[in-house]
Amino acid sequence: MYLEKEFKLCHLGILRDRIAVTQTSSTEVLSTQNIHTLQRQDDPSRAYKVLIADLVGLKFDASGRPNHSEVQAYIKSKGGEFYDRSLGKEDILEAGKLHFFYQPDLSRDQEILDQTANGQYDATIAAATFFPAGAKFDLGGVRIGAGTGNMGSASWGGGNGEGGVAPLMNTPSFNSRATAQMAMKALLKVCPDLPVDEIHDKVVAGTFDTGRNLCDYPTERIESKRIALIGYGNIGRELAKLAQAFGMTVVIYARPAHQDWIESEGFIYASTPVAAARGADVISPHTGLGPLNAETGLFSNAGLIDEQVFEVMNPGSIVINYDRGEIIDSAALDQALTTGKVSYAGIDADLFIDASTGEFSGPMVPYRAMEVHHRGKMELLPHAAADTEHLSRVQGAKQAVDQIYGVIQSRSVVNLKGDLPEGYTDAGSKTVNGVGKVTSQAILQVGNDKQLVSQLAEMSEILATFWRAMADADSDQSREDLTNGEGAALVMNINRTMVKLEALGLRGPYAG
Repeated sequence: MYLEKEFKLCHLGILRDRIAVTQTSSTEVLSTQNIHTLQRQDDPSRAYKVLIADLVGLKFDASGRPNHSEVQAYIKSKGGEFYDRSLGKEDILEAGKLHFFYQPDLSRDQEILDQTANGQYDATIAAATFFPAGAKFDLGGVRIGAGTGNMGSASWGGGNGEGGVAPLMNTPSFNSRATAQMAMKALLKVCPDLPVDEIHDKVVAGTFDTGRNLCDYPTERIESKRIALIGYGNIGRELAKLAQAFGMTVVIYARPAHQDWIESEGFIYASTPVAAARGADVISPHTGLGPLNAETGLFSNAGLIDEQVFEVMNPGSIVINYDRGEIIDSAALDQALTTGKVSYAGIDADLFIDASTGEFSGPMVPYRAMEVHHRGKMELLPHAAADTEHLSRVQGAKQAVDQIYGVIQSRSVVNLKGDLPEGYTDAGSKTVNGVGKVTSQAILQVGNDKQLVSQLAEMSEILATFWRAMADADSDQSREDLTNGEGAALVMNINRTMVKLEALGLRGPYAG
């Protein structure tokens, strides 16, 4: 029998014990250097003030308010102070500390500028709040999430973080899975296209007979449908994996540098949005807004999904935009819904209401007007897909607190967006385990565990030994004997190896 020594381990059950897979939480963060233990460069005679401009907890407390207590306790554990109010003109704050002021209801430009235009706060943490250019933060800002298009303060040179005196940062990957799952939920609502609500009502009413009526509801499975994903960032890649798990054909448009990595994960690479959309049944953009063009006032990815893209898709296609509303040319989508080229569109975009006038603003505005003419063909959400998941928001806010401590106390910047301002050090990236790119830190973390490395080496050796033996076999009978004798153990080891590597965050493009 081939590979007797190696496969006896599997048959005896010893290998199972040695390579037991430890499942990791989707919110576990890779360990990196502890930011606030670096050499201190802050002024011990100064009280630092930080504005938290969005909710940092989404579950309700006993009083019916979103509960911020986890982040409050975290700030206190780091020696900071937390205030559930705005900074007061008469406040006397303890020097040598970071003081966080929680103002999650800020919305309109003027009320934001009233609190920030004169540099009242040194830094800020935000999620959805849009900061106008006049909001001033001399020491830094963190966006809870990936895109920074809402961080419009001129302190860091606009949303791109180019040339400003303060570093702009983000917390990528915390809400990536939540957003991807919600996008998948939007797709599953209409594909497979079985009208479950209608059938449910008939069952309850006693008017549905399986034998007579089931044939009235033919449907198409989601498996083998073609989905075009525009962008290979964290959310796009997470949705790609979900679609792949459902048996969909996944085509991804991204920059050429990503082609080999996209293909290595079993996806199809497309060099343009039109190429990705050609023959697709579903399209879902995940590029973010991109940099702002100061001359035109438009983001670089505004209108990326346009008439040309819709034209090459299959008739009756589905549009899911859980990224930014502006990425789709709304007029082109309106026309595609009218002609039937698009049968359904799920849009998740910001919508703001002026409390004094009732006037609507934000990228959802054109879609609201459009929905009147396409009732039943659209589902509109107010950018809720990621921002309603409690654990993601809490964990992202905690990392944002760490990042603020890093820039104030150590001039150390984690997850830099744009240019690094003078006087700061780039401390690299920090992401959720298994989401996004595989980092050198992730590999080194595994490498530092000698027992784990030995397990992975043994698992790999078993696979290599089997396939070498198959390659060396000189007859069909030899290959059949090898398969019959060791096939089950081989596949078991393949399964365990794949699960182990996935749990360790070692699948995906490499960040270096």
